[in-house]
Amino acid sequence: MTWTVLHIIAYAISGAFVALQAKYSFIGIFVLGLTTSYGGSIIRNIVLDILVSNIWERQTLLVVLVTLTTILFVKRNWIHHWNRLGYFFDSIGLASFGIQGGLLAQSLHHDLGIIILAYMFTGVGGGMIRDLLAGRTPHALREEIHAVF
Repeated sequence: MTWTVLHIIAYAISGAFVALQAKYSFIGIFVLGLTTSYGGSIIRNIVLDILVSNIWERQTLLVVLVTLTTILFVKRNWIHHWNRLGYFFDSIGLASFGIQGGLLAQSLHHDLGIIILAYMFTGVGGGMIRDLLAGRTPHALREEIHAVF
């Protein structure tokens, strides 16, 4: 559970910082935080043919997300730290979500190609959706992206 909370928090912060940078309202901050945190898992579940509704079973994570986005909304001056911390939180989310997606596909006995797709979509899916909603070119589509290995 701690690992899951870590990557939910990391991607929620990433999404909230992008929303703060774009001067979105509280709802915008919440939506980008939620989308960044859960978008990759939704794509992964579709690829692996798992019910998308399974993602919402952990109500505690939603409470963490709402609390975190509320704190970030109240402390808007943290946006000045985005340039330094943005890639840090993106990297944590990318690695932890990617590993989670790959391990889930492996536990379902999928072949290596599906495991790699699950890793990739889980890792970069939420960030790509976040960037598209914010009107930015997704980081995963640029060559300087930290997702390239």
